Amino acid sequence: MVEQRNPYDGTADADLLVLHVAGDGDAFGELARRHRDRLWAVALRTLGDPEEAADAVQDALVSAFRAARTFQGRSAVTTWLHRIVVNACLDRARKAASRRSDPVSDAERFESLLEPHESAAAPAERGELHRELARALGTLPPEQRAALVLVDMQGYPVAEAARILDVPTGTVKSRCARGRAKLLPLLVHLRSDTRGNRGAGGGGNRTESASVPGTPARKDGGGGL
Repeated sequence: MVEQRNPYDGTADADLLVLHVAGDGDAFGELARRHRDRLWAVALRTLGDPEEAADAVQDALVSAFRAARTFQGRSAVTTWLHRIVVNACLDRARKAASRRSDPVSDAERFESLLEPHESAAAPAERGELHRELARALGTLPPEQRAALVLVDMQGYPVAEAARILDVPTGTVKSRCARGRAKLLPLLVHLRSDTRGNRGAGGGGNRTESASVPGTPARKDGGGGL
C-alpha cells in the first residue's frame, strides 16, 4: 500500500492562510494540525482544566478561521495563533474568577499543568509538592499567570511572549516579576526541602534564584519562578 503524500508538505504557514482565504477548504485544517499540540499545551497550563483548555483552543481556532483575512504578516503565523489562544484563555479565566466560590479547589485544578518532578522523593511527597505548586499558581491573576506560563513554563523568550500577549516586553517582564514575587514566599520552603534531601554538600543557599521544579531552563537569561 502506497502512503499518500501530504499535498501541503513544504507549504509555509503564511501561504496556508493565503490558500484558506482564497477558498482552499483544507488549508486551515492543515495549519491547525501543525500547531494544535503547542496551542493545547499553552491553554492547559493557563487554565489548568482539560475541558476548559479544549474549549478555549476550539474557540480560538474558530476565531482564527474567520479572521484569517485580517492577518497582515507583521508577526509569525504561530505567534498570531498563540495570541488568539491566550486571549481566549484569559476571557475564560476572568469569567471563572468572577463566579468562583471555592478558590482553593479551583486552584488545585492547576495540578494538570505541572510537569512531573524528577527527584528521589517518594510518590506521595511528589504529589504533595505538585499540590502546593498548583495552589500557589492559582493565586495569581490571569494576566500574570499567562505571562509566567509562556516565559517560565513554556520557555518562550520575553520578546516572543510579548508578541503573543500583544503587550510591550516591559509589561511581560513586570507581570513575571510580580508573579514571581507573589509565588516566592509560597514556594521557598519547597526548594529548601529539595536541597536538604541532597545532603550537606548542596552548594549553599540559592533560594532566591532557584526555579520551580518541573519548569524548563530559560534560554534568554530570564529568571525562573
